[in-house]
Amino acid sequence: MKNFSIFLVSFMVLFIAIQWLSGVILTYTYTPNIQEAWEMSEMLSQQVTLASSPTVATLIIAIIAATIAYITPKMVRKIMA
Repeated sequence: MKNFSIFLVSFMVLFIAIQWLSGVILTYTYTPNIQEAWEMSEMLSQQVTLASSPTVATLIIAIIAATIAYITPKMVRKIMA
């Protein structure tokens, strides 16, 4: 149960951290193009989508976070020993 708790907490923390970091990077590298946005505004849908399917990037980030979280308990045990 202790190993599962360490894994679960480390997975959640790493997943949130990686999501946050990718959001910061995407925000930092974003360059708005006002002219293009104005031209595309006529083609926007008049309907609101309430949910969307998960993207491949989210799944890849989850796999990376799970892999790191799987390794973390071994490192914690070594440090605490």
